[in-house]
Amino acid sequence: MLPSFSLAFLAPIVLLFAAAIALTRPGKRPGFIPSLSEWTALLAGLLAACGLAQTVITGPMNVAAFDGAFALSLRADLVSATMALLVGFIGWIVMRYSRTYIDGEEREGTFHALMMATLAAVMVFVQAGSMAVMIAATIAVGMTLRRLLLFYPDRPEAQRAATKFALVWHTGDVALVAAAALLIAGFGTTELSVLTRAVSTQGLGTFGQIAVALIILAAALKTASFPLHGWLTEVMEAPTPVSALLHAGIINSGGVLLIAASGFVSESSGAMAALAAIGGFTALFGAAVMLTQSAVKTALAWSTVSQMGFMLLQCGLGLWTLALLHIIAHSLYKAHAFLSSGGAVQDVASIRRPGPVAAPSVANVLKSFALAMLLYGGIATAFAFGFGAKSPQAYALGAMLIFGVAYLVAQGLADAAPEKLAKRTFGAAMAAAIAYFLFQVVAEAIWGANLPAAPVPSPLEWALIVIAVLSFGLVAFAQALFPLWAHHPSTAGLRVHLANGLYLNALLDRAIGGFKTQSATRRSN
Repeated sequence: MLPSFSLAFLAPIVLLFAAAIALTRPGKRPGFIPSLSEWTALLAGLLAACGLAQTVITGPMNVAAFDGAFALSLRADLVSATMALLVGFIGWIVMRYSRTYIDGEEREGTFHALMMATLAAVMVFVQAGSMAVMIAATIAVGMTLRRLLLFYPDRPEAQRAATKFALVWHTGDVALVAAAALLIAGFGTTELSVLTRAVSTQGLGTFGQIAVALIILAAALKTASFPLHGWLTEVMEAPTPVSALLHAGIINSGGVLLIAASGFVSESSGAMAALAAIGGFTALFGAAVMLTQSAVKTALAWSTVSQMGFMLLQCGLGLWTLALLHIIAHSLYKAHAFLSSGGAVQDVASIRRPGPVAAPSVANVLKSFALAMLLYGGIATAFAFGFGAKSPQAYALGAMLIFGVAYLVAQGLADAAPEKLAKRTFGAAMAAAIAYFLFQVVAEAIWGANLPAAPVPSPLEWALIVIAVLSFGLVAFAQALFPLWAHHPSTAGLRVHLANGLYLNALLDRAIGGFKTQSATRRSN
């Protein structure tokens, strides 16, 4: 008989065991604890890799303690095993980095214990086979991450960030608990595979529709979507390893949740449309604000807001395999970006006399965009003949990607000759389009059998697709011309408002009393 227990299921256990040991030496220079945390994280990553190999060889595996309404289970299929490996790999890199970064801090041992406990909870979350396990894991993540945000407890900024994070994160947990209760009332279980089969035969029903809406609300809250995105931009107050760890299944946990529940979430067309709208607007908003930021880590945080919105848009369009691929690529890139952010600051500081920012011409930007889209259309046609036509959602998403490529090329070669701009646009757009369709083919080959296919667009979904493509094109065009309009007197005020995130974060501060806390702390000092 083929084994039903994945080695990856052991990863949270070894991490929690090491975290318990680390708590026995919570202070400065805790001896062997930093080495223990690094090697334990490496062992967890190796167990996850072995679990993925098991899944490839033997097929899906699961372990369950109960059935029915309070099912407690872990699953290992190609989707969850891939995510477990991603979490394990990033976790090991972050723990290795933490050994030197946090060396000599007063609560060094506690830091390592909390980091390993957080990793363990995320490992459970990405491998959860039921809503009950997911809820327990995400609550644990919120509790340990809040403690990490308070690693410097005397800082008022850290107190405000931790309070804000806990408020938004645990509101998402409450939404998940309510969704689980409705699923139990409607289907008698929270087991994800059982729910998928039940919904496919009997439909969602009233309870199921409301439960899906609550799941989408929870996903939006946990991915820092507009308008409650402010907590993510302030968790940069925590040590840099914590910022990097966010991208190991924490900030993208909303996407993991939606992908795990995609079998029945995709049955609600209205909820999917709402998800696409929320995600698309958040992506555009985050990208616009990111342009105005001067601090490296803050700019990276706003970039993450934008990227998480784009991931939700992919889920809302039913492009589940591409959403999973996006989670993997973004996690690896952004974790590296945070861990190397100090080097970026040094590089900027070493430039004593920065030159003026070149402003591209409108005509050249238009030519760059037009050439990029023509190339994209040709490559899409070629792939349709070679591998079959893709869904309209996939073509629309590719167009948004090409808009981004054209913007980057146009801005990077603002003062170059038109011939050089055209040549570089040709090369970059061709490479991006080919890579997009190739990665899509590979992603569908690996995970396609485990995830629903993109639905045939309804009139509402067609409208959302058209609005999304036009909006992303307009924002990319504005980004390419940023040096022209950002400092113009007529738009200077807009730039200031964008730099402050349209003050939505300040409204949340006022709601939680953050301003009062900060003022009281300053008076006491």
